[in-house]
Amino acid sequence: MTSNASSTNSQFLSLHLLETLVAVLPVRDENGAPKSIVYGGTERHMITSQARRRAERVHTRNRANAGLGALAGRRTGVRTREWALITARALASEYGWDMDEAVRTARAVLEATGLKFGDPAKKTVANLTKVLLFAPSDAGTRIAAHIDEQAETIRAWTEEYLAAQIEAAAAAAKRKKGARKSPASEEQSASEGGGTESAAADAKLPALPGATRAAVLTALAPRDAVDIALYGRFLAEIADSPNVDGAVQSSHAFTVHEAEQVDDFYAAADDAKLDRKSNALDFLEAADDAGAGMTGYQSLITGTFYRHAVLDRVKLRRNLQAAGMSAQEAEEASAAAETEFVTAFVDAFPEAKKNSTASTGSLPALVLAFEGERPYNYAAAFQAPIDENPVDKDGEGPAGPAAVKRLLKHHAFVSRRRPDIKASHVLTYDPQIDELLNTLEDTGARVVTSAEELTA
Repeated sequence: MTSNASSTNSQFLSLHLLETLVAVLPVRDENGAPKSIVYGGTERHMITSQARRRAERVHTRNRANAGLGALAGRRTGVRTREWALITARALASEYGWDMDEAVRTARAVLEATGLKFGDPAKKTVANLTKVLLFAPSDAGTRIAAHIDEQAETIRAWTEEYLAAQIEAAAAAAKRKKGARKSPASEEQSASEGGGTESAAADAKLPALPGATRAAVLTALAPRDAVDIALYGRFLAEIADSPNVDGAVQSSHAFTVHEAEQVDDFYAAADDAKLDRKSNALDFLEAADDAGAGMTGYQSLITGTFYRHAVLDRVKLRRNLQAAGMSAQEAEEASAAAETEFVTAFVDAFPEAKKNSTASTGSLPALVLAFEGERPYNYAAAFQAPIDENPVDKDGEGPAGPAAVKRLLKHHAFVSRRRPDIKASHVLTYDPQIDELLNTLEDTGARVVTSAEELTA
């Protein structure tokens, strides 16, 4: 994509992909079962957009951090609840603070800024924020640098802040113990959460020094983290910390045919038991010399999936400029981000069960990319599920080639009626599909051989 893409290219880049997966489980529900939807009157397997977006975001971040791809060396974000711990580690490792004091201070500073933390009585969550916060990867080190620079002031403030919290919690506990509550007050207490958190909210805690609050907000702001501009973030707890409406739209992937699920029985061998058996020592445990060490079931899915994503080029540039970039800087960063976004859409895959199913090695059968003045979703091409029976039995044959024919026919038809659609390209990693493309007429798209060419 050229550097003046915002003026010469259409606002939206629409991506469509077909991929065939065999015996995998890339995403599952709370019961460990595959996710599904009903579409066109039949049940379909589904891979949620959340799973896809995380895989793509992490793929982009890891490549950038490794010095690979168009975003090599650029800053990216980290989404975590551990910002107090990250800040504390920086205070301890870079400035020599005692770790316990560093954690207390970092938590107090972030809490006074507006973030809510877990129950202090529970060690596992005491120093974790209640929500995931997507912020630039260097946010913790920047906050730590400010805390150390203002150490004398912040130490005094922290002591006062923690003492006020303790006093408020003790007063709340005393009131709770001595008062006879009505049912209405019990209900109100439950709705407010009770405990130290509500006590702290009611208490007059010392305000965080203005310079420190400003430093924390600056560190947590999206700044030049390109993936925050791409995927967005929402932070309701701090009103004056900017939210970002992401430039990427992602749909749930679904099978183009009716879903079929396999409950696979597995048995895990006990090596020690089998070693005794092979050495004729099984008489030592005659009652337990057969069977596996562990057995169970896992659900696996197979199918050809359609998935779709959109990049809003204008919003991406606006997000980067709102974060502080100049127009030229935002243009260059957006061009690089678009290239990496397309690469991640093609290459990234959710990592659930990756070792036992090798799912992350999958490559798409077809990728279709084109520009337009609005997004275009082609899910309607598969509302009627593909019938994989042979053609001579009124079926469409294997789902992969049949889906390619449907998708490209749908695209050609829409393109003739929507003059804003342009710069259409298709990419395949399947030799069978490559041969099929050579036989199709009027697909409305040019065949390319790399992901980078999809946005050329």
